[in-house]
Amino acid sequence: MVYLTHFDFPDRETEYSFTMSQKRTCYDTVYPFLILSKHCLAMLDFEPVTILYGGNGSGKTTALNVIAEKLGLMRDTLFNRSNFFEDYIRMCGYKAKKTIPSESRIITSDDVFDFMLNIRSINDGIDRKREALFEDYLEAKYGHFQMKSIDDYEQLRKVNAARSKTQSKYIRDRLMDNVREHSNGESAFLYFTDKIKENALYLLDEPENSLSPERQQELMKFLEDSARFFGCQFIIATHSPFLLSVRGAKIYDMDEEPVDVKSWTHLANVRVYYDFFKKYRNEFEAD
Repeated sequence: MVYLTHFDFPDRETEYSFTMSQKRTCYDTVYPFLILSKHCLAMLDFEPVTILYGGNGSGKTTALNVIAEKLGLMRDTLFNRSNFFEDYIRMCGYKAKKTIPSESRIITSDDVFDFMLNIRSINDGIDRKREALFEDYLEAKYGHFQMKSIDDYEQLRKVNAARSKTQSKYIRDRLMDNVREHSNGESAFLYFTDKIKENALYLLDEPENSLSPERQQELMKFLEDSARFFGCQFIIATHSPFLLSVRGAKIYDMDEEPVDVKSWTHLANVRVYYDFFKKYRNEFEAD
């Protein structure tokens, strides 16, 4: 099923004209301007499954957040925004083949992590640790801090971390060691099967996070079946070779300039895996 057929982002000239007209201080950021246009991405056309592939900084998460905000999709956790985010959203446009279902949503790694914490907190008291970190985060981000000596350096690091990250990201970085890997995978997979219903549009931001290779393959099959039999449309940001192999997926390589459509077997990340295992093929076959 295809609900969203096309999405337009402002081109480089439009972005440049806007950003140059703004009065800013050295502390301002023009995000999300000048991110997607860096690779000449001005539009995306969608299939039942569309994948945005690329390394860190390629803009795939930015693209998902922009699309989700423009469509007004549900989300469970907040994300970092700049003063210019709404200006950017107003410059975007889209075409839908059908009305976007109200159950549609964006699912991010922060959403999944919060869900895992909620499950784990029932068993081993992570909730108490998390609440303390919530307070720690708010104090660090919004408190009035002034570094007076080298003794304050650790607090300065904490303040900088809080001001540059979402609440979920800040807490995740400090609690990850307390969450068992096996529980992560089971809980993460459960979150996707719980949130993804029939007949809706879903934006998934790096859903492979916290999933083992086996679980990634299970999720891949679940997404294939949901798109094929249950009227779902997916737009996925990922560099997982397992998810990239979804049958019939349209894949945008956002590391290219300009952004190009490719087969999953031609993507650099996938080729690295292929070349590595091909190099040791004899060892696998000797077992």
